[in-house]
Amino acid sequence: MKMREFYKKNGGPTLEKAHIIKLFKKEELKPILKSNNLIGKGAFGEVYKGLLDNKPVAVKKPINGSVMENEQFANEVIIQSQVIHKNIVRLIGCCLEVDTPMLVYEFISKGSLHDILHNSYIKVDLSLDARLSIAAQSADGLAYMHSKANIKILHGDVKPANILLDDNFLPKISDFGISRLIVRDKQHTGSVIGDMNYMDPIYLQEGLLTEKSDVYSFGVVILELITRKKATHSDNTSLVKNFLEARKKGKKATEFFDKEIAVTKDLELLDSLADMAMDCLSLDVDRRPMMTEVAERLLILSRSRKCRSFSSLKHE
Repeated sequence: MKMREFYKKNGGPTLEKAHIIKLFKKEELKPILKSNNLIGKGAFGEVYKGLLDNKPVAVKKPINGSVMENEQFANEVIIQSQVIHKNIVRLIGCCLEVDTPMLVYEFISKGSLHDILHNSYIKVDLSLDARLSIAAQSADGLAYMHSKANIKILHGDVKPANILLDDNFLPKISDFGISRLIVRDKQHTGSVIGDMNYMDPIYLQEGLLTEKSDVYSFGVVILELITRKKATHSDNTSLVKNFLEARKKGKKATEFFDKEIAVTKDLELLDSLADMAMDCLSLDVDRRPMMTEVAERLLILSRSRKCRSFSSLKHE
């Protein structure tokens, strides 16, 4: 009986009518929710890896009571499941027969951009081309959410940990809209969901999340890609602050670039990326570009680079 109640409470009847999302039974997910399948843990809950219909999936099991109930949850799930873009992690389905609904996503094999950039045990050599492509395609996914999806979706927690990479290093944005699935109870009004190191200071002051808040966070992501430094270093200095201070003094950003990619012939491109990051990080919200513009600029940089390398090959 209890499962039926949970199913109704979690908006089952609304989702049934939508026909666009798979509803999994509790029994189907049970074998996946074992401690040896746990691949991640965060403020939202736990993530498990497993197989469903012979396809690898990631199952998100939220902390009890952290998710909104009924219609609101069902509507958010419907919005998420309509987002279909090659650079956004796809929501496959959910399980409603439990106290707090579980979400089932496609599994992305290489893990997060954060781990690939910063974890020494899996550190991967990333060429400038690969980084430029990751930036351009992630921006494309965010631009789609902001302006091309049926309904404007703000991410609210853009950071390298939420950009996953597949076997071909194609980036896919994850965890979008999670901020809207979380209950805003009385104590949490005005509470910020997301990582403070990437958070738009204007959003922190005013409490209003806009697409320009995502643009700010993406500026930090670009800095991490070109420096391979974390947003906050061990001695508590902030990457953004260091960058801005160097800029104020009229210094070039060269000293910050990751040595792996800071070769003379590429400094111009790295400077362009640093300039773009600075535009995104502007404290004057109106001066920040829209995400569509960021995606466009990155695409142009990426294309002109491909053309250059192609023409130099022809001349060799």
